[in-house]
Amino acid sequence: MLAHSRIVSRKLYNLNTIRCFSHLPLSVPIKLPNGLEYEQPTGLFINNKFVPSKQHKTFEVINPSTEEEICHVYEGREDDVETAVQAASNAFENGSWATIDPFIRGQCLHKLADLIEKDKEIVASIESLDNGKSIQNARGDVQLVINYLKSTAGIADKIDGQLINSGSNYFNYTKREPLGVCGQIIPWNFPLLMWAWKIAPALVTGNTVVMKTAEATPLSALYVSQFIPKAGIPPGVFNIVSGFGKIVGEAITTHPNIKKVAFTGSTKTGIHIYRSAATTLKKVTLELGGKSPNIVFGDANLKNAVQNIMTGIYFNSGEVCCAGSRVYVQDTVYDQLIEEIRAAAENVKVGDPFNENTFQGAQTSQMQLTKILEYVDIGKKEGATLVTGGERIGNKGYFVRPTIFSDVREDMRIVKEEIFGPVVTISKFSTIDEVVKMANDSEYGLAAGIHTSNINTAVKVADRLKAGTVWINTYNDFHPCVPFGGFNASGLGREMSMEALNGYLQVKGVRAKLYD
Repeated sequence: MLAHSRIVSRKLYNLNTIRCFSHLPLSVPIKLPNGLEYEQPTGLFINNKFVPSKQHKTFEVINPSTEEEICHVYEGREDDVETAVQAASNAFENGSWATIDPFIRGQCLHKLADLIEKDKEIVASIESLDNGKSIQNARGDVQLVINYLKSTAGIADKIDGQLINSGSNYFNYTKREPLGVCGQIIPWNFPLLMWAWKIAPALVTGNTVVMKTAEATPLSALYVSQFIPKAGIPPGVFNIVSGFGKIVGEAITTHPNIKKVAFTGSTKTGIHIYRSAATTLKKVTLELGGKSPNIVFGDANLKNAVQNIMTGIYFNSGEVCCAGSRVYVQDTVYDQLIEEIRAAAENVKVGDPFNENTFQGAQTSQMQLTKILEYVDIGKKEGATLVTGGERIGNKGYFVRPTIFSDVREDMRIVKEEIFGPVVTISKFSTIDEVVKMANDSEYGLAAGIHTSNINTAVKVADRLKAGTVWINTYNDFHPCVPFGGFNASGLGREMSMEALNGYLQVKGVRAKLYD
């Protein structure tokens, strides 16, 4: 989703920043800012155990709110990917997971959700520490993780084939079978939620997994992975190789024994993965970038619309692939609404993620902070009006004021290009045809919002928008039974719901001739 494993790290990482610790422990004690204490796994997770990388290299993990080091974790290389793929292949071939009663797979996923739920405050705190998002946003993510694992567990035994009638002389049927070893590459903006969105459909359908977490935010996925064996999932079924995209991501994408790659991240990286995976004809699903329109009609409940605009762009510090970063307001309420949006943005609490009143925490990296501020300068030079925000807060931590631009043209870069931060543009429209044309004038097609009290308007406009998800009188409102994914440059395939399972299954047709 909520994108992006942009294969960047907290600082301007390159491979020279990696250190070698021959005796780095496989877990380290960490005291969280809210006083909670826990043991953070630091190893790769292979065959249900945390292990050091073969070359014993590590990389640092930075707290984006303080710019201080949290810890180091082991950094995998190609040989570690090979070990993980072998473990996953063995687990798939021995039938300990792929051929068992699907109901048992569902029970394991449900148990995994229960284990996370019992520890959810620590899990949310790790996510907030590592990513920089507010604790209230992190708690929401963890609840979505629990809900999705339980929802997917409930459909484990409902993956059916069909009988095909071709006359009395034949018995025909189809089976939907797992693919085998699946590679998964997840992003830094929703580290734990994307962990769940990826592993749940892969595991419930009987596949095994080798995953690369984002190098900027590996901690929460490593922590919850300790629950995998406790949930009854056999060794080798799920594996994590922490590391960098150019090494671990590339090794996963091109490995001949990996049958499918799932990636959430930037469109540019997604295209590269799509091309690389083609060399071994892998199945591919991609959840990529977005520049989503959020449309407000004059008859909308304006109070609710303003709140949904705030959620649409400032939730998760704006680091959301489906963020409603282009707001279109009908001319009859434009002047009123732009003032209300400005006031609401200036009242957004930005700062310490562990402050219970904070809504917008830190940006996840120095690189992302720099990119956002560069786009603010671009918007000013293009002639847009800076209504509010557009500056860094303080000198420590990657904090940005919620930012609004008005008086924009549709050809401006701040309107066309994904900024991936708390920056929104506001445009005026008069008619349905006008706003539909503007909303669809994008290479992306991930999501859209419509705010109106007229159900006829809502349905007709939703039908005309080129977006994989359309929210009506709400925004960034996810449910495990509703599919999520994009049109056009926003990707291929879907997350969540029964639709997500199709990316991890292949269909076998069986035709038997019957004799008298």
